[in-house]
Amino acid sequence: MHFLLSLRFFVFSLITVLSLCFQSHRASAAAATTRTAIGFTYTPSPGLPPPEQVANYLSSLDVAAVRLVNPTPAAVRAFSYTNISLLLSVPNYLVPSFARNRSSATLWLYDHVLPFHPRSRITLISVGVDVISSASPDVSDPSTYLITALRNLRLALRDLGIHWISVSTTFSFINVVAKTFPPSSGEFQEPVNSIIMRPLLQFLEDTNSSFLVNLNPYNVYKLHAEITVGFALFREGAFNFRDDVITGVRYHNLFDMMVDSVITALTVSGHEDIPIVVTETGWPCSDGGSGSNQQAGATPDASELYAEMYLKGLVSHLKSGLGTPLRREGVAQTYIYQLFDEMTEKGNGKGQQWGVMYPNLTLKYQIDFSSGSQSINHHKISRILKISIFSLLLLMLM
Repeated sequence: MHFLLSLRFFVFSLITVLSLCFQSHRASAAAATTRTAIGFTYTPSPGLPPPEQVANYLSSLDVAAVRLVNPTPAAVRAFSYTNISLLLSVPNYLVPSFARNRSSATLWLYDHVLPFHPRSRITLISVGVDVISSASPDVSDPSTYLITALRNLRLALRDLGIHWISVSTTFSFINVVAKTFPPSSGEFQEPVNSIIMRPLLQFLEDTNSSFLVNLNPYNVYKLHAEITVGFALFREGAFNFRDDVITGVRYHNLFDMMVDSVITALTVSGHEDIPIVVTETGWPCSDGGSGSNQQAGATPDASELYAEMYLKGLVSHLKSGLGTPLRREGVAQTYIYQLFDEMTEKGNGKGQQWGVMYPNLTLKYQIDFSSGSQSINHHKISRILKISIFSLLLLMLM
C-alpha cells in the first residue's frame, strides 16, 4: 500500500513537472514568433565557397533567411531542403522588360523559381533594388514601368499556380525618406511619393506583401554630425539617446529611429499596417580598396571593432522581441549586409568591406546569428527525471 501511494505521488509529480516544462516551452515559442527573423545578403562570387557548401553551413548555424541579390539557378538550387527562406531580387535591367511583356517575367520564373520550388523555400521576390535612384539615363522613368512590372510578375506566378510567393520592390532609406528626425515627422520624398509610392503601397496592401528597405545607420551617421557613434552602435550610455519632442518617445539607437521614420511615412500614406522588411543593414569593417582599414584614406569609423559592436547590438535587439516604439512587433525580417566581402575576379576584396564571414566559412565575430527558435531542453528534463526517480527511491525506503 505504501509503495502504491509512493508510486502515485511520483507519477503525479512527474506529470506536473513535465506539464510545467511544456507550458514554459510553449510560452517561449510563442514569444519567439514575435522576434524578427535574421538573415544574410549573399552573392556567390569567384574565390568564395560554392553555394552548396555555403547553404549547408548556414543551415548548420540555424540561419533563418538568405537574400540573393543576383540569384543564379545554381544558388537557388543550393538551398533546397535547408528550411532557409529565400528572398530573390530581379536585376534592375530586367524590370522594364517585365513591364513590357508578362512573358519576360514568366521566363525568369522558369529559370529561377519553378525548377526549385517548393524544395527551395522562396517566400519573396523583389522586382529590382533601389530602381528609382539607379536607373540609367537611357532608360525610361521608373514610374512608368515599376508598378506594372510588379503586377506582371505576380500574375506570372499565379499563371504557374504559385500563390504563396509575395512580390515587392526594394528601396534605399536615404533615397525615399524625406525626414528622419524626429521619427514622427517621417514622410516619403516627392515626387517619388506621388508617382510611385501611392500605387505601390496600395499594391502591397492588396496582395499582403511587405515594404522592403535598405536601412544602414552607418550611412545616416556619416551624413549627420550630431549623431554620436555610440547611438548608432546600440551602445548604452548616459547621453546615447534622442527624444522625439512631438511624441515624447525616447530612442536609444539609430536603427529604431530609422525604422519608425519609415513607419510614420507609411502611416501618413494611409498604409500603417504594411509589414516592413529590412533588406540590408550592417556596418563596414573596412573602407579601403583592398587592404586593411589602417591604410591611407581609410575611415576610422569603418573598423572590425565597430562592426562587431553594431552587429552584436542589432542581433541582441532583434532577438529581444521589443520591436520599436511605434511598432511593437518591429520589422518582419532583417538581412545583414553581407555574408562575404565583395570579391573581384581575382578573389580580392574591393571597396567597403561589410562581410561577416571569411571565405573559409569562419565568422569574423563571435555572434549567434541563429533564428533563436526555442526547443525543449532535454538536459533539464533528464535532470528532472533523475531527481524524481531518486525521490521515489527515498519514499520506498521510508
